[in-house]
Amino acid sequence: MYRNPFNCKVIEKLLRENRLDFHPLFTAKPHIFISAQNPLATRESVTLEDLDDYPYLSFEQGEFNSFYFSEEILSTVYHKKSIHVSDRATLFNLLIGLNGYTISTGIVSADLNGDNIISVPLQVDDYIQVGWIANHQVRLSNQANAYLDELKSVIQEYGLQLQE
Repeated sequence: MYRNPFNCKVIEKLLRENRLDFHPLFTAKPHIFISAQNPLATRESVTLEDLDDYPYLSFEQGEFNSFYFSEEILSTVYHKKSIHVSDRATLFNLLIGLNGYTISTGIVSADLNGDNIISVPLQVDDYIQVGWIANHQVRLSNQANAYLDELKSVIQEYGLQLQE
């Protein structure tokens, strides 16, 4: 299984130095988000090679974004066509307008995105760890705990196994 050693080491060091704890919620197999009209939309799964001719869309989190904190897995993989966007609405519009793709957890909400965006499993030996971070010296508020409870409920509705 591929695991970028730089991400883990750098992030673990920063968490430790700042007295922060990572709380895993779930582990997901990578999927691509694509337009329902994309030629790959009818496939049961895709490979990285299948994606060669499609633009890869990635989300940049500002001018101080670091390679070490890349949101997307496989961030070091070369793409013939690559577009960086700074907001998710633009990313989803380009998925549709350019037949582009992005890599994510596979969880896509029809309530938020309609039926225009779908997810297709990506055949790679990698995974996505999703969780939340908190200062280990601070107790969560009632509102924060209620939010986490709701978040866990939604995760389970998508058929994912919660990690605790």
